[in-house]
Amino acid sequence: MKAALKNNTTKAKGRNFIYPKKPSGKLYTYRKWVSYVLLLLLFACPFIKFNGEQLVLLNFIERKFVFFGLIFTPQDFYLFALAMLIFIIFIVCFTVILGRLWCGWACPQTIFMEMVFRRIEYWIEGDANQQKKLDAQEWDTTKVLKKGSKHFLFLLISFGIANTFLAYLIGSDTLYKIITEPVSEHVTGFLSIWLFTFIFYGVFAYVREVVCTVICPYGRLQGVLLDNQSLIVAYNEQRGEPRGHLQRNVLNAEKGDCIDCGLCVQVCPTGIDIRKGTQLECVNCTACIDSCNEVMLKINRPSNLIGFYNQDFIQHQKPFKLSFKAYGYAAVLVVVLFVFSSLIYKRQDVETTVLRASGTLYQTRNDGTVSNLYNAELINKTNKAIKFQFKSQNPEDQIEFIQVPTVLPKEGTVHLTFFLVKKAASIKKYKTDVVFEVKANNQIISTTTTTFFSQP
Repeated sequence: MKAALKNNTTKAKGRNFIYPKKPSGKLYTYRKWVSYVLLLLLFACPFIKFNGEQLVLLNFIERKFVFFGLIFTPQDFYLFALAMLIFIIFIVCFTVILGRLWCGWACPQTIFMEMVFRRIEYWIEGDANQQKKLDAQEWDTTKVLKKGSKHFLFLLISFGIANTFLAYLIGSDTLYKIITEPVSEHVTGFLSIWLFTFIFYGVFAYVREVVCTVICPYGRLQGVLLDNQSLIVAYNEQRGEPRGHLQRNVLNAEKGDCIDCGLCVQVCPTGIDIRKGTQLECVNCTACIDSCNEVMLKINRPSNLIGFYNQDFIQHQKPFKLSFKAYGYAAVLVVVLFVFSSLIYKRQDVETTVLRASGTLYQTRNDGTVSNLYNAELINKTNKAIKFQFKSQNPEDQIEFIQVPTVLPKEGTVHLTFFLVKKAASIKKYKTDVVFEVKANNQIISTTTTTFFSQP
């Protein structure tokens, strides 16, 4: 029982439930404000409109993605894939330099667990010892009220998270219809809301830190990504060991600064002992730093016995500097960002594809002209209808349309079939490049190149 209390865990039906002590301190205050900003952005992005679209949309079903007013269609999948690659490289570069700080300060799982659900638990059930006592006691009115109110709030918040999650996937306008219109008209959407509600409720009410320690692969990747120069939350064993309990009116110069109070273990949300070295379960939440600094302040010892250190500093007192690995990842990130920015800059709101009609040859006409038959597809990547003109860049060329729509619907597609007619005298070789332009409001909004075939 004594060991269980020290590690702040209770075993039930094969599962060690962790009861972390309520954290406090300067870094915890910083984490709260960072969390507030990130939560505000998370809940606001699907419901803020910019250029007629929600700020962020990841609609995999309709293959439509929106980021800050830019609409990406399936034809832009290479950009989406490149953006995901940038995100992965950024996380890798971030980890090489600052360890698993992402997990403790910016990961949605940690933010919701530690800054929302755990704080509700502290508010209703009390600190760690009170929670364990409540779980151990028989069911009575007090326990039913506390457990019932806690899980009701958990379900309510999970319902809000599920709706926000769906707003990212299907769009806030579609979500509003599901909520306001009869259930019979949106059975699938209604079931999806409750499915995700119970999934999020299960994660934050029961699974909890297992997501970070077992399910998420990122913790295992840090063993490959970290090096001796990476800044991580670490215990300075050179200063802290040998540890020993503080005795009143006794000065023992042979002992280190660690008084073996166990507070760093009690506040850890994943139940580890940071003094045992770098562990994949550590999410760099910095709760142990705050708790240790409070103790150091009380016993008049220097702060940051646990702090942001690299292994070279702890073992050899070498100052922090970026490793060659970090510079390499940063260089790759800069290059990929430059390529991505260039592609975004060159991206056209209307994508035009022109192909010669399959199985057709060029035709020589009686008036001394030659024609080729083409099919064209125009894709509108904006949320506005476009009245357009389609023409050849060469003013001497003529276009005879078989079908010619003049309006390109928003986020829609039109198909054109036409003959391109050239004067035989202007043809100098068998294959001639032809440039077509799509114009709207007397401005060129898209260009494409194809080949004209004719015997010179």
